[in-house]
Amino acid sequence: MPLKELERLQTVKRFLQLPVDYENQLQEITRLAAYICGQPTALITFIDEDVQHIKVKHNFDFSETPRCDAFCDHVIGNKGTMIVKDAMLDERFAANPLVLDDPHIRFYAGVPLTTHDGYDLGSLCVIGKRPSDLSPKQAEMLDILARQVISILEFEASVLVLKAQKAEMRRTEIELRSFFESSVEQHLLLNRNFEILAFNKAWNNHVRSAYGRSLERGKKMTDYIHPDHLALFYRDYNTALRGTAVFDERKLKSNGADAWFLVKFEPAFDAEGEIIGVSVDIIDITRRIQNEEMVQMQKQSLQNIAFMQSHELRRPVASILGLMDLINADGHAPQTTEWQYLQDSVKELDSMIRSIVDEVDKK
Repeated sequence: MPLKELERLQTVKRFLQLPVDYENQLQEITRLAAYICGQPTALITFIDEDVQHIKVKHNFDFSETPRCDAFCDHVIGNKGTMIVKDAMLDERFAANPLVLDDPHIRFYAGVPLTTHDGYDLGSLCVIGKRPSDLSPKQAEMLDILARQVISILEFEASVLVLKAQKAEMRRTEIELRSFFESSVEQHLLLNRNFEILAFNKAWNNHVRSAYGRSLERGKKMTDYIHPDHLALFYRDYNTALRGTAVFDERKLKSNGADAWFLVKFEPAFDAEGEIIGVSVDIIDITRRIQNEEMVQMQKQSLQNIAFMQSHELRRPVASILGLMDLINADGHAPQTTEWQYLQDSVKELDSMIRSIVDEVDKK
């Protein structure tokens, strides 16, 4: 199957799934088309892979026909109106079941329903049981009505897409808001005028606890920062506003006690990449800092113990070495292999202890 036809079929299936809210408008167009063209029947059809779907009809009993029998199948891919004055005299349709049997079509005129991107869905057509023709004015009006049909269909398709996008955006907004509000971290968004755009419960709870008041959108952030911290906060805000993020760990007062926080000031961008404000996040890292300090204290204690133990170990070895030096100096040292082996062993032990002491001192 050619790619163009495959894409056309996908477009047809998409339009076939449209809701029926708009069909009253299309019903009126088919009635008007039949009246203008002086024919008893008018149809709006969609040509699927094997089936002609009668989407909207005026004075017609069938809801679908085989595509191979559909007059409208000859319309798609053509430009302008196709007119069959007498189907019995047209070799394409003379043996067609729709001509020989019910509904006994003798006259047909159809205009393709072409989307803005060039795919023919089917046609707007009028049919009759007697040979006939259209005047130029009637053909022009049928073409205008066909364009009105496709405008309605594409409008409804666009509305359906917008509704789906709105639902998805709403779902995403709810998820983000839930994450934003449930976070224990403090999140704040300021505009370029140092005014509050958004904040989460954690930040508002902090302000309420510290200052006995609640944050308000549109207010200056100046009203919610302790004077001792305002200069540093405003400096970091301006740094981020110029495009440079600020990350720092700081000891601040929280509920009257010292606490450690990871403070982040980052530029906030719009869809075009322009900086519209600053995002401020504050994370309480007091427990992490306390754990690190405890680990450091434990490490220092172990080093002190190791230092003391290493020096205690070296003291008796140093005494033995001193005695050996005295014996050797007095000339009373035995000239035996065992004596030499003992000296070497003690010196080796002393060297090992020295290396341990040096290692502890380095730490």
